[in-house]
Amino acid sequence: MATKQTIEIMAPAGSWESMMAGIKAGANSVYFGVEQLNMRARQTNNFTVEDLPEVARVCKENNVKSYITLNTIIYDHDISLMRRIIDQAKEAGITAVIASDLAVMNYCRKKGMELHISTQSNITNIETVELYADYADVVVMARELTLKQVGDMVKAIERNQITGPSGKLVQVEIFAHGALCMAVSGKCYLSLHSHNASANRGACIQNCRREYVVTDEEGIELKIDNEYIMSAKDLCTIDFLDKIIEAGVSVLKIEGRGRAADYVYTTTQCYREAVDAIENGTYTPEKIADWKVRLTTVYNRGFWDGYYLGRKMGEWSNQYGSVATQKKLYIGKGVKYFERVRVGEFVLESHDVKVGDKLIVTGPTTGYVETTVEEIRLDSGASVDKASKGNTVAIRIPEKIRPSDKLYKVVSSDV
Repeated sequence: MATKQTIEIMAPAGSWESMMAGIKAGANSVYFGVEQLNMRARQTNNFTVEDLPEVARVCKENNVKSYITLNTIIYDHDISLMRRIIDQAKEAGITAVIASDLAVMNYCRKKGMELHISTQSNITNIETVELYADYADVVVMARELTLKQVGDMVKAIERNQITGPSGKLVQVEIFAHGALCMAVSGKCYLSLHSHNASANRGACIQNCRREYVVTDEEGIELKIDNEYIMSAKDLCTIDFLDKIIEAGVSVLKIEGRGRAADYVYTTTQCYREAVDAIENGTYTPEKIADWKVRLTTVYNRGFWDGYYLGRKMGEWSNQYGSVATQKKLYIGKGVKYFERVRVGEFVLESHDVKVGDKLIVTGPTTGYVETTVEEIRLDSGASVDKASKGNTVAIRIPEKIRPSDKLYKVVSSDV
């Protein structure tokens, strides 16, 4: 068994709100993209190079590591931008770069910038780990490996004393939760073939998530019913996380840079609690059941355990989009916060709010806050059970909120 070590939970940050949500939920690190040289260039509001000093500052203040993704294919015309991003990331104090292209690896080594190898590099054997150890301190395993294969590589790293540039043993990272691509290590060419939008350049249009009709040579069409045959269900490992940790995995990566703050907060919090429970001996079936219920409340395509436990074939979604049990409705924005009494003032711009409703507040600095409405006061001072669109209301909020923070009401997905 691998030596006991602290497990790092890495949260996705596709926006300031999501980054702060992950930090609040207990992440040890966050990963994010800048400009167009990352695998979510199309699907998320990426940070800019100018944001790097502030990202680094916020992360350091919260004792959280910051990882910048530069994991696309790099062409000659990208070299200048790639170097500029790495130069400014190092100057700003960003912790590390996540990459798959050797040009990025080479430049990181020249600049003395910490590097992690992306899953796009498809690491499936110990010889490849040894090769990348010349460049990187952390390697992400291919998502198609079994947990036994991952564990065997961890043992080989220890046995052969494979160290990275830092002089420490190379750490192993795996994806623990979130969307899975049907292609090996995400190397899909469907989008490039159909729309000249390369998934390997962060521009995937997600052909695989669509419904398809099969046409034979005579023109007879057959709609493929009840199954999106290329749309994999989401990975969820929370019910065998103890086995992952026993295998010697050091870093648990949560997928979801295209997801909202509520997804980042809930998934990070559940995995944080699970890791802590394993470490203190309170990882129980009852807790696992509760985490799985909570994970279903935010965006997901249904869950399966990936290939870690020996499956040969994937599990496919039977409907388009999320099957989350809850959804959020935008109802208004923040005006001010009264810290002494912990009350937030909001303008309701859509829908109503009533006592007993579950609310979420998100914002670039606030991140994520949730509460249940105990009392509503109108700007006249009157206490009411329900307020409607157009009202200005005061509601008790446990943490500080800021002007223009967004207010949501959480309801059942059936509503």
